Amino acid sequence: METIKRTLRDNPALRWLVLILGGIVIFANYYLYDALSPIKSILEKDLGFSNSDYGFFVSFYSFPNTFLAMAVIGGVVLDKLGIRKTGILFVSFMAFGGLITAYGCSEMYRNGGLFFESFSSFLPKYSAELKMMSVGRFFYGLGAETSIVVISKILVKWFKGKNLALAFGLKIGFGRLGTMAALNLSPLLADNEIKVGFAVWFAAILIGIALLVFFVYSLMDLTLDKQLEQAEELSKPDKFEFKDILNLLTNRTFIFIALLCVTFYSAVFPFLAFAPDFIHNKFGMSLQQSGFITSLLPLSTALITPFFGGYIDKKGKSATVMIFGAVILLFVHLTFSLTSFSPYIPMVLLGIAFSLVPASMWPTLVRLVPESKIGTAYGLMYSIQNLGLWVFPILAGKILDKTNPGVSEALELGQDATYDYTQTILMFAALGVLGLVFALLLKREDKNKGLGIDLPLNKQ
Repeated sequence: METIKRTLRDNPALRWLVLILGGIVIFANYYLYDALSPIKSILEKDLGFSNSDYGFFVSFYSFPNTFLAMAVIGGVVLDKLGIRKTGILFVSFMAFGGLITAYGCSEMYRNGGLFFESFSSFLPKYSAELKMMSVGRFFYGLGAETSIVVISKILVKWFKGKNLALAFGLKIGFGRLGTMAALNLSPLLADNEIKVGFAVWFAAILIGIALLVFFVYSLMDLTLDKQLEQAEELSKPDKFEFKDILNLLTNRTFIFIALLCVTFYSAVFPFLAFAPDFIHNKFGMSLQQSGFITSLLPLSTALITPFFGGYIDKKGKSATVMIFGAVILLFVHLTFSLTSFSPYIPMVLLGIAFSLVPASMWPTLVRLVPESKIGTAYGLMYSIQNLGLWVFPILAGKILDKTNPGVSEALELGQDATYDYTQTILMFAALGVLGLVFALLLKREDKNKGLGIDLPLNKQ
């Protein structure tokens, strides 16, 4: 009996088009995440944010995924409802959050706009701007992590057995380009206090464009599913059982990967949120120059990760690559905290580390989890990761305030003063030590059980 032998995903050009569409969503997602980090000092002057306030705001991204387990729930929903419905729902949450964040720092809101008085009436310790922006950050985080899970499952659907690690590397590259763009554009768009709101509105508009792009992809996904159904290749979703999550949480290999994920990402993303201000204070550089140097991290990651992904597809060595990445991460944070070495080279090295670990870590899950459960597995990973992304920005801000008493007041009075970031960066270095330990444990687990983590992905 004749069946359809070729589908959309058998066309290389369409596969790469899918990657580009997903990459646009990832680009906008990461742009919004990092849009405020290079203008932290302007927020302090214009909105009266302290370091603790800023850390609180940054951490609110992870609140829904840490305490409401939304990334896990989103992953389960993804496995049950499919890519289209889940993606449209959670990218919409992301876009709504971006709009609320931009509104919270806009002149319209600050001049007595809708909800300003009500948000001023409770928790007086926090400003109305901080509270509204944190609500926006909450909804953005509610959608952003599951949106990344959706894009990951899209890549598994279209690229499994066909350069999957390269596709993941390029996906990561799109995200790092979004970070790089934010670090360079935000200081230009907010070169004075009046334009802070404009810088964030620009980020919110990008998220709106990403939502439209996802609708375009959904049409392709619908066509592919019809073709797979006709070819009797469309797998039906399995019934969800809590034991699916329990099985993952009792799998030592998954646990080591998840712990490496949370320590590694917690040593990078919260650091990035403070990095432009760190460079500005330690090396006396302008906000634009500090943003540019910080952007060397995502730039080097964007350029290098696809090559590492291609290498892992053909040669493997995922577990070994994760160890090298963890070593480089530790070295860089020790350099930043304990020396006055120029930040250019360490930032590029950190970008290389941030290429090695994600390019090898995320595709590895495909070996451990059936495709019908991949959304749940990625969702659980992102929820565990978000525990660190919630805790460590808060800790970084509190350590910075605690070890620099009186600096904020001096800066508000126009006096010369700088923050000493030594203890804050040492905290990130400690996370690097933990990441290295978990990478070594993962390597040992693979060797003892013969899991094949170091084997090429294209030969699965």
